[in-house]
Amino acid sequence: MGYLAQTKRLTFGLILLVSVPAMAQQSDEAPANEAAPQTLPPVVSESVVLSEEKARADHLDALFARLSQKDAGDWERVQSEINGIWNESGSASMNLLARRADKAIAAQDYETALVHLDDLVRLAPDFAEGWNKRATVYFIQENYGPSLDDIARTLQLEPRHFGALSGLGIILDRVGDSEGALAAFRRASRLHPNLEGALEGIKKLAREVEGERL
Repeated sequence: MGYLAQTKRLTFGLILLVSVPAMAQQSDEAPANEAAPQTLPPVVSESVVLSEEKARADHLDALFARLSQKDAGDWERVQSEINGIWNESGSASMNLLARRADKAIAAQDYETALVHLDDLVRLAPDFAEGWNKRATVYFIQENYGPSLDDIARTLQLEPRHFGALSGLGIILDRVGDSEGALAAFRRASRLHPNLEGALEGIKKLAREVEGERL
């Protein structure tokens, strides 16, 4: 959840559209009152979509490889780039809903934010960041059950979502599942060893949990 406390850091590649050429002009014999030929709407080329998806996946893999290096001096830039990719739904209208939700969250108008996010996850159920944003709002409202459900959906769609994993750790710690919280923080830290929230969670819980096992 973008650390969950940081509700403004919230991130797919744009799908290219291929236009179908306009229909041939009417012949001279066509009736005068016949409707003018229309250009067919753009259609998505499957090969282009697959190419874009592969390029996006390859780029994310490269970014995560860099992010996983603890001594990476540019980890903040890499983190920001990953979040930027995650924050792209591939649809202008869905991006608009997400921006409206972000604006409402910034204004602490959480009920309005939920209206936009409910629409977002309904209309774009494969957009992981929509679920992550809604999980964040539920967390702020201390509505942990629904937040956990949305985190689970986020991680199903984007298993490397270090923000969602860190948020999972925070919630599990708050509800008394220290062992589960520590596991979530460690998963986040393996992906992003400079993630402050995860490092703090590990430091807080490691001795407590591992001491209980002795």
